[in-house]
Amino acid sequence: MTNPGADSALTRTLSQIPRLRDVVELSKPVTWFPPMWAFMCGVVSSGVSLSENWVFLTAGIVLTGPAVCGTSQIINDWCDRHVDAINEPDRPIPSGRITGQWGMWLAFLGTALSLMLGASLGLWVFLATCLALFFGWSYSAPPFRFKRSGWIGPLVCALSYEGLSWFTGASVMSGGPPSTIILVILLLYSLGAHGIMTLNDFKAEEGDRQTGLRSLPVTLGVRNAALLACAVMALPQMAVIGVLFQQKLLLSAGLVGVSLLIQIGLMVRLVGNPRTLAPWYNATGVSLYVLGMLATALGLGGYI
Repeated sequence: MTNPGADSALTRTLSQIPRLRDVVELSKPVTWFPPMWAFMCGVVSSGVSLSENWVFLTAGIVLTGPAVCGTSQIINDWCDRHVDAINEPDRPIPSGRITGQWGMWLAFLGTALSLMLGASLGLWVFLATCLALFFGWSYSAPPFRFKRSGWIGPLVCALSYEGLSWFTGASVMSGGPPSTIILVILLLYSLGAHGIMTLNDFKAEEGDRQTGLRSLPVTLGVRNAALLACAVMALPQMAVIGVLFQQKLLLSAGLVGVSLLIQIGLMVRLVGNPRTLAPWYNATGVSLYVLGMLATALGLGGYI
């Protein structure tokens, strides 16, 4: 004899399974581009043939973008569902399109799949994947919840999005850890990306203030945070230019230098109205920043 109550409970559970398009939205595909770009910079900087390693190349792109970055976004949305109810009430969790504990279970599933894919690409890639996922969880979830700090939170994101992704790209292609010069470059670009992450905090300033998150726009004020972000973006790029000159990669150094000069001009406008112009700078200045990364990688890989 069937139990009508059990059947009803099962039906309700199945009816709450998230739709694929809501899961994809939860993973924020627009955020996949930075780590995938940094991964490609790592691939190019290794100087290893792309055509002979296309399987590893494709797997690495999936790992850094949809897998690790997408999982980190799901973790963040689950842990910040109360903040998103203020800042972005239309997101899948606060809007009710993803209900119950599904956000948490999707985060666990993404973590497991990312670890399996990372392990299939070698020891160094697996270690980088473990560290990236640790950052993804510790950024948003207790007990660390690094995002509460306007200093540590952006640094953790920058290291994950830029440094570890670049490291993964170089390691996937070479089968081992990157060279010392590549490590120096990826660390410099990671430090610069701290400023980019600070600019992203402007859109959530009001929600951060209400929920006690000490982002730099909240603690320093919007203008001071923008000035700091600009300095943090510019200084590491100057150091990159110095490293490239030392390695006699003059064309790459020149391209990064031109990119930086244009960025500085854009920064002058940004600090005049940072709250309004942060999205504009992300589309212009940050694009120049990542193009400089590619110019650097092409030089390191012997392409230019």
